[in-house]
Amino acid sequence: MQDLCAERQWVCEAVRRLNADFNRSSDTHLIRVDLPAFPGQVLYLKDESSHPSGSLKHRLARSLYLYGICNGAIGPETVVVESSSGSTAVSEAYFAKLLGLRFIAVVPEGTAQKKIDQINFYGAETRSVPAPQIYDEAERIARESGGYYMDQFTFAERATDWRGNNNIAESLFAQLALEEHAIPDWVVMSAGTGGTSATIGRFIRYRGDLSSKTQLCVADPENSVFYDHYITGDRDLKLKTRSRIEGIGRPRVEASFQPRVIDRMMQVPDAASIATIHWLEGVLGRKCGGSTGTNVWTALHLMAEMREAGHEGSVATLICDGGERYLDTYYNDAWLKAQGLDVTPHLKTIEELTG
Repeated sequence: MQDLCAERQWVCEAVRRLNADFNRSSDTHLIRVDLPAFPGQVLYLKDESSHPSGSLKHRLARSLYLYGICNGAIGPETVVVESSSGSTAVSEAYFAKLLGLRFIAVVPEGTAQKKIDQINFYGAETRSVPAPQIYDEAERIARESGGYYMDQFTFAERATDWRGNNNIAESLFAQLALEEHAIPDWVVMSAGTGGTSATIGRFIRYRGDLSSKTQLCVADPENSVFYDHYITGDRDLKLKTRSRIEGIGRPRVEASFQPRVIDRMMQVPDAASIATIHWLEGVLGRKCGGSTGTNVWTALHLMAEMREAGHEGSVATLICDGGERYLDTYYNDAWLKAQGLDVTPHLKTIEELTG
Protein backbone atom coordinates (compact mmCIF):
# COMPACT_ATOMS: atom_id res chain seq x y z
CA MET A 1 0.00 0.00 0.00
CA GLN A 2 2.87 2.33 0.85
CA ASP A 3 4.53 1.63 -2.52
CA LEU A 4 1.23 2.28 -4.30
CA CYS A 5 0.88 5.60 -2.52
CA ALA A 6 4.44 6.58 -3.43
CA GLU A 7 3.92 5.73 -7.09
CA ARG A 8 0.57 7.52 -7.18
CA GLN A 9 2.24 10.58 -5.68
CA TRP A 10 4.84 10.43 -8.45
CA VAL A 11 2.07 10.25 -11.05
CA CYS A 12 0.38 13.31 -9.57
CA GLU A 13 3.65 15.22 -9.55
CA ALA A 14 4.53 14.14 -13.11
CA VAL A 15 1.14 15.25 -14.42
CA ARG A 16 1.51 18.54 -12.54
CA ARG A 17 4.91 19.15 -14.16
CA LEU A 18 3.58 18.40 -17.63
CA ASN A 19 0.59 20.67 -17.12
CA ALA A 20 2.84 23.36 -15.64
CA ASP A 21 4.95 23.24 -18.80
CA PHE A 22 1.77 23.72 -20.80
CA ASN A 23 0.78 26.62 -18.54
CA ARG A 24 4.15 28.30 -19.03
CA SER A 25 4.02 27.94 -22.79
CA SER A 26 2.17 30.76 -24.49
CA ASP A 27 0.37 29.89 -27.70
CA THR A 28 2.45 29.78 -30.86
CA HIS A 29 2.19 32.74 -33.22
CA LEU A 30 0.02 32.75 -36.32
CA ILE A 31 1.85 34.64 -39.06
CA ARG A 32 -0.13 36.32 -41.82
CA VAL A 33 1.70 36.29 -45.17
CA ASP A 34 0.31 38.74 -47.72
CA LEU A 35 1.62 37.94 -51.19
CA PRO A 36 1.01 40.59 -53.89
CA ALA A 37 0.34 37.92 -56.52
CA PHE A 38 -2.56 36.67 -54.38
CA PRO A 39 -4.70 39.78 -53.73
CA GLY A 40 -7.72 37.70 -52.78
CA GLN A 41 -6.02 34.81 -51.04
CA VAL A 42 -4.20 34.95 -47.70
CA LEU A 43 -1.60 32.52 -46.39
CA TYR A 44 -1.30 31.86 -42.65
CA LEU A 45 1.62 30.06 -41.03
CA LYS A 46 1.27 28.77 -37.48
CA ASP A 47 4.78 28.87 -36.05
CA GLU A 48 5.26 25.66 -34.08
CA SER A 49 9.03 26.15 -33.98
CA SER A 50 8.60 28.51 -31.01
CA HIS A 51 7.84 25.70 -28.55
CA PRO A 52 10.50 25.14 -25.84
CA SER A 53 11.83 22.04 -27.63
CA GLY A 54 11.71 23.75 -31.01
CA SER A 55 9.03 22.01 -33.05
CA LEU A 56 5.45 20.93 -33.58
CA LYS A 57 6.34 17.68 -31.80
CA HIS A 58 6.38 19.43 -28.42
CA ARG A 59 2.60 19.14 -28.28
CA LEU A 60 2.70 15.48 -29.28
CA ALA A 61 5.43 14.57 -26.81
CA ARG A 62 3.52 16.10 -23.90
CA SER A 63 0.39 14.20 -24.94
CA LEU A 64 2.29 10.91 -25.29
CA TYR A 65 3.78 11.25 -21.80
CA LEU A 66 0.39 12.05 -20.29
CA TYR A 67 -1.08 9.08 -22.16
CA GLY A 68 1.62 6.70 -20.90
CA ILE A 69 1.57 8.00 -17.33
CA CYS A 70 -2.22 8.07 -16.97
CA ASN A 71 -2.45 4.56 -18.46
CA GLY A 72 -0.04 3.32 -15.79
CA ALA A 73 2.69 2.46 -18.30
CA ILE A 74 5.22 5.09 -17.18
CA GLY A 75 6.38 5.29 -13.58
CA PRO A 76 9.28 6.91 -11.73
CA GLU A 77 11.81 4.23 -12.77
CA THR A 78 10.58 3.57 -16.29
CA VAL A 79 13.04 3.69 -19.18
CA VAL A 80 11.23 5.45 -22.01
CA VAL A 81 12.16 4.44 -25.57
CA GLU A 82 11.09 5.98 -28.87
CA SER A 83 11.68 5.46 -32.59
CA SER A 84 11.98 8.83 -34.28
CA SER A 85 13.63 10.72 -37.12
CA GLY A 86 14.59 13.39 -34.62
CA SER A 87 12.07 16.10 -33.72
CA THR A 88 9.75 13.88 -31.67
CA ALA A 89 12.78 12.43 -29.89
CA VAL A 90 14.06 15.94 -29.13
CA SER A 91 10.73 16.89 -27.56
CA GLU A 92 10.40 13.60 -25.68
CA ALA A 93 13.96 14.03 -24.37
CA TYR A 94 12.97 17.48 -23.11
CA PHE A 95 10.07 16.03 -21.13
CA ALA A 96 12.12 13.07 -19.89
CA LYS A 97 14.53 15.56 -18.33
CA LEU A 98 11.58 17.46 -16.84
CA LEU A 99 10.33 14.24 -15.23
CA GLY A 100 13.73 12.77 -14.29
CA LEU A 101 13.33 9.73 -16.56
CA ARG A 102 15.91 7.88 -18.63
CA PHE A 103 15.15 8.25 -22.32
CA ILE A 104 16.58 6.39 -25.32
CA ALA A 105 15.87 7.53 -28.88
CA VAL A 106 16.31 5.12 -31.79
CA VAL A 107 16.94 7.29 -34.84
CA PRO A 108 17.54 6.45 -38.51
CA GLU A 109 21.09 6.63 -39.75
CA GLY A 110 21.66 10.00 -41.39
CA THR A 111 19.47 11.96 -38.96
CA ALA A 112 20.64 15.58 -38.77
CA GLN A 113 23.48 15.88 -36.27
CA LYS A 114 21.92 19.02 -34.81
CA LYS A 115 18.91 16.95 -33.73
CA ILE A 116 21.10 14.26 -32.18
CA ASP A 117 23.08 16.95 -30.35
CA GLN A 118 19.87 18.42 -28.98
CA ILE A 119 18.61 15.01 -27.81
CA ASN A 120 21.91 14.53 -25.99
CA PHE A 121 21.71 18.07 -24.60
CA TYR A 122 18.64 17.03 -22.61
CA GLY A 123 20.59 14.11 -21.11
CA ALA A 124 19.04 11.42 -23.31
CA GLU A 125 20.72 8.68 -25.33
CA THR A 126 20.55 7.88 -29.04
CA ARG A 127 20.95 4.70 -31.05
CA SER A 128 21.38 5.07 -34.83
CA VAL A 129 20.24 2.18 -37.03
CA PRO A 130 19.15 1.73 -40.67
CA ALA A 131 15.76 3.41 -41.12
CA PRO A 132 13.67 0.22 -41.55
CA GLN A 133 15.01 -1.14 -38.26
CA ILE A 134 14.01 1.69 -35.93
CA TYR A 135 10.72 0.08 -34.87
CA ASP A 136 12.14 -3.35 -34.01
CA GLU A 137 15.19 -1.88 -32.31
CA ALA A 138 13.09 0.41 -30.12
CA GLU A 139 10.83 -2.50 -29.16
CA ARG A 140 13.88 -4.66 -28.36
CA ILE A 141 15.48 -2.01 -26.13
CA ALA A 142 12.22 -1.41 -24.29
CA ARG A 143 11.65 -5.12 -23.80
CA GLU A 144 15.17 -5.91 -22.60
CA SER A 145 15.31 -2.90 -20.28
CA GLY A 146 11.83 -3.50 -18.89
CA GLY A 147 10.94 -0.07 -20.23
CA TYR A 148 8.12 1.50 -22.20
CA TYR A 149 8.11 1.94 -25.97
CA MET A 150 6.34 5.26 -26.54
CA ASP A 151 5.51 4.31 -30.19
CA GLN A 152 4.39 7.66 -31.57
CA PHE A 153 3.44 6.01 -34.85
CA THR A 154 0.69 4.00 -33.16
CA PHE A 155 -0.43 6.28 -30.35
CA ALA A 156 -0.12 9.82 -31.74
CA GLU A 157 -3.72 10.08 -32.95
CA ARG A 158 -5.25 8.62 -29.81
CA ALA A 159 -3.06 10.40 -27.24
CA THR A 160 -4.14 13.84 -28.48
CA ASP A 161 -7.46 15.32 -27.35
CA TRP A 162 -8.84 16.14 -30.80
CA ARG A 163 -12.06 17.74 -29.51
CA GLY A 164 -10.25 20.69 -27.96
CA ASN A 165 -8.20 21.38 -24.81
CA ASN A 166 -6.21 23.95 -26.81
CA ASN A 167 -4.95 21.36 -29.26
CA ILE A 168 -3.33 22.68 -32.43
CA ALA A 169 -6.58 22.77 -34.37
CA GLU A 170 -8.55 24.65 -31.74
CA SER A 171 -5.65 27.08 -31.31
CA LEU A 172 -5.37 27.70 -35.06
CA PHE A 173 -9.04 28.44 -35.60
CA ALA A 174 -9.25 30.64 -32.50
CA GLN A 175 -6.36 32.75 -33.82
CA LEU A 176 -8.10 33.11 -37.19
CA ALA A 177 -11.36 34.30 -35.61
CA LEU A 178 -10.90 38.04 -36.30
CA GLU A 179 -9.46 37.69 -39.82
CA GLU A 180 -11.53 38.62 -42.87
CA HIS A 181 -11.39 35.00 -43.99
CA ALA A 182 -11.75 33.52 -40.51
CA ILE A 183 -12.76 30.09 -41.74
CA PRO A 184 -10.00 28.91 -44.09
CA ASP A 185 -10.76 27.09 -47.29
CA TRP A 186 -7.84 24.74 -46.69
CA VAL A 187 -5.64 23.60 -43.86
CA VAL A 188 -2.45 21.96 -45.14
CA MET A 189 -0.47 19.46 -43.09
CA SER A 190 2.31 17.05 -43.96
CA ALA A 191 2.20 13.65 -42.27
CA GLY A 192 4.83 11.91 -40.16
CA THR A 193 2.87 9.87 -37.67
CA GLY A 194 -0.41 11.16 -39.06
CA GLY A 195 -1.44 12.31 -35.58
CA THR A 196 -1.62 16.03 -36.36
CA SER A 197 -3.57 15.55 -39.58
CA ALA A 198 -5.96 13.26 -37.70
CA THR A 199 -6.45 15.88 -34.99
CA ILE A 200 -7.12 18.65 -37.52
CA GLY A 201 -9.41 16.52 -39.68
CA ARG A 202 -11.46 15.34 -36.73
CA PHE A 203 -11.72 18.84 -35.26
CA ILE A 204 -13.00 20.23 -38.57
CA ARG A 205 -15.78 17.62 -38.57
CA TYR A 206 -16.47 18.18 -34.88
CA ARG A 207 -16.99 21.92 -35.40
CA GLY A 208 -20.10 22.38 -37.48
CA ASP A 209 -19.16 25.92 -38.53
CA LEU A 210 -15.99 24.55 -40.15
CA SER A 211 -17.13 21.27 -41.66
CA SER A 212 -19.14 22.91 -44.46
CA LYS A 213 -16.22 24.99 -45.76
CA THR A 214 -12.77 23.97 -44.51
CA GLN A 215 -10.96 21.06 -46.16
CA LEU A 216 -7.82 19.25 -45.06
CA CYS A 217 -5.06 18.65 -47.59
CA VAL A 218 -2.18 16.39 -46.56
CA ALA A 219 1.13 16.88 -48.36
CA ASP A 220 3.39 13.86 -48.78
CA PRO A 221 7.09 13.89 -49.78
CA GLU A 222 9.00 11.42 -51.93
CA ASN A 223 9.84 8.01 -50.45
CA SER A 224 6.60 7.83 -48.50
CA VAL A 225 3.67 5.42 -48.76
CA PHE A 226 0.95 7.68 -47.39
CA TYR A 227 -0.16 9.13 -50.73
CA ASP A 228 -0.35 5.72 -52.43
CA HIS A 229 -2.25 4.33 -49.45
CA TYR A 230 -4.70 7.21 -49.66
CA ILE A 231 -5.31 6.44 -53.34
CA THR A 232 -5.37 2.63 -53.15
CA GLY A 233 -6.47 1.87 -49.59
CA ASP A 234 -3.65 -0.69 -49.31
CA ARG A 235 -2.33 -0.72 -45.72
CA ASP A 236 0.43 -3.22 -46.53
CA LEU A 237 2.49 -0.83 -48.64
CA LYS A 238 6.17 -0.67 -47.69
CA LEU A 239 9.33 1.03 -48.94
CA LYS A 240 12.96 0.28 -48.22
CA THR A 241 14.01 3.92 -48.58
CA ARG A 242 13.48 6.73 -46.07
CA SER A 243 12.16 10.22 -46.65
CA ARG A 244 14.78 12.92 -47.12
CA ILE A 245 12.38 15.43 -45.61
CA GLU A 246 12.94 14.66 -41.94
CA GLY A 247 9.91 14.30 -39.73
CA ILE A 248 7.42 13.47 -42.49
CA GLY A 249 6.82 10.64 -44.92
CA ARG A 250 6.98 7.02 -43.82
CA PRO A 251 8.14 3.72 -45.38
CA ARG A 252 5.02 1.98 -44.07
CA VAL A 253 1.42 2.96 -43.33
CA GLU A 254 1.42 3.99 -39.68
CA ALA A 255 -1.49 3.19 -37.38
CA SER A 256 -1.96 6.87 -36.55
CA PHE A 257 -2.54 7.84 -40.17
CA GLN A 258 -6.28 8.31 -40.67
CA PRO A 259 -7.05 8.78 -44.39
CA ARG A 260 -10.82 9.06 -43.91
CA VAL A 261 -10.52 12.50 -42.28
CA ILE A 262 -8.45 13.81 -45.22
CA ASP A 263 -10.14 15.58 -48.14
CA ARG A 264 -7.18 15.62 -50.52
CA MET A 265 -3.53 14.60 -50.75
CA MET A 266 -0.73 16.04 -52.86
CA GLN A 267 2.71 14.59 -53.58
CA VAL A 268 5.59 17.04 -53.34
CA PRO A 269 9.06 16.44 -54.85
CA ASP A 270 11.84 16.79 -52.28
CA ALA A 271 13.59 19.41 -54.40
CA ALA A 272 10.35 21.43 -54.40
CA SER A 273 10.15 21.28 -50.58
CA ILE A 274 13.71 22.52 -50.29
CA ALA A 275 13.26 25.19 -52.97
CA THR A 276 10.27 26.48 -51.03
CA ILE A 277 12.17 26.98 -47.78
CA HIS A 278 14.87 28.90 -49.65
CA TRP A 279 12.15 31.11 -51.17
CA LEU A 280 10.39 31.40 -47.80
CA GLU A 281 13.57 32.66 -46.15
CA GLY A 282 13.32 35.72 -48.41
CA VAL A 283 9.69 36.22 -47.35
CA LEU A 284 10.04 35.66 -43.60
CA GLY A 285 13.69 36.58 -43.06
CA ARG A 286 14.36 33.24 -41.33
CA LYS A 287 15.11 29.61 -42.09
CA CYS A 288 12.56 26.81 -41.74
CA GLY A 289 12.81 23.02 -41.85
CA GLY A 290 12.07 20.91 -44.91
CA SER A 291 8.59 19.81 -43.84
CA THR A 292 7.57 23.46 -43.74
CA GLY A 293 8.61 23.65 -47.38
CA THR A 294 6.39 20.66 -48.18
CA ASN A 295 3.48 22.41 -46.47
CA VAL A 296 3.98 25.80 -48.09
CA TRP A 297 4.56 24.40 -51.61
CA THR A 298 1.19 22.70 -51.34
CA ALA A 299 -0.47 25.79 -49.88
CA LEU A 300 0.79 27.97 -52.74
CA HIS A 301 -0.65 25.58 -55.32
CA LEU A 302 -4.02 25.53 -53.56
CA MET A 303 -4.00 29.33 -53.47
CA ALA A 304 -3.22 29.37 -57.19
CA GLU A 305 -6.23 27.13 -57.82
CA MET A 306 -8.40 29.49 -55.78
CA ARG A 307 -7.06 32.50 -57.71
CA GLU A 308 -7.71 30.77 -61.03
CA ALA A 309 -11.30 30.09 -59.95
CA GLY A 310 -11.77 33.69 -58.83
CA HIS A 311 -12.33 32.54 -55.27
CA GLU A 312 -11.18 34.68 -52.33
CA GLY A 313 -10.27 33.06 -49.04
CA SER A 314 -7.44 31.77 -46.90
CA VAL A 315 -5.11 28.80 -46.55
CA ALA A 316 -3.43 27.88 -43.28
CA THR A 317 -0.46 25.64 -42.64
CA LEU A 318 2.39 25.10 -40.20
CA ILE A 319 6.01 26.02 -39.66
CA CYS A 320 6.95 22.66 -38.16
CA ASP A 321 10.48 23.51 -36.99
CA GLY A 322 13.32 25.93 -37.60
CA GLY A 323 15.96 25.59 -40.28
CA GLU A 324 18.96 25.84 -37.97
CA ARG A 325 18.81 22.07 -37.51
CA TYR A 326 19.40 21.58 -41.24
CA LEU A 327 22.32 23.86 -42.07
CA ASP A 328 24.36 20.80 -43.06
CA THR A 329 21.66 19.44 -45.36
CA TYR A 330 18.84 21.52 -46.85
CA TYR A 331 20.90 24.71 -46.72
CA ASN A 332 24.13 23.08 -47.89
CA ASP A 333 24.85 23.14 -51.64
CA ALA A 334 27.25 20.20 -51.39
CA TRP A 335 24.60 18.05 -49.71
CA LEU A 336 21.99 18.99 -52.29
CA LYS A 337 24.38 18.08 -55.10
CA ALA A 338 25.27 14.77 -53.48
CA GLN A 339 21.54 13.97 -53.21
CA GLY A 340 20.96 14.89 -56.86
CA LEU A 341 18.50 17.61 -55.88
CA ASP A 342 18.15 20.58 -58.24
CA VAL A 343 16.00 23.28 -56.71
CA THR A 344 16.29 25.67 -59.68
CA PRO A 345 13.22 24.56 -61.70
CA HIS A 346 11.08 24.56 -58.56
CA LEU A 347 12.23 28.06 -57.60
CA LYS A 348 11.14 29.11 -61.09
CA THR A 349 7.73 27.54 -60.48
CA ILE A 350 7.37 29.46 -57.20
CA GLU A 351 8.35 32.68 -58.96
CA GLU A 352 5.68 32.04 -61.58
CA LEU A 353 3.08 31.40 -58.87
CA THR A 354 4.01 34.39 -56.72
CA GLY A 355 5.71 36.82 -59.10
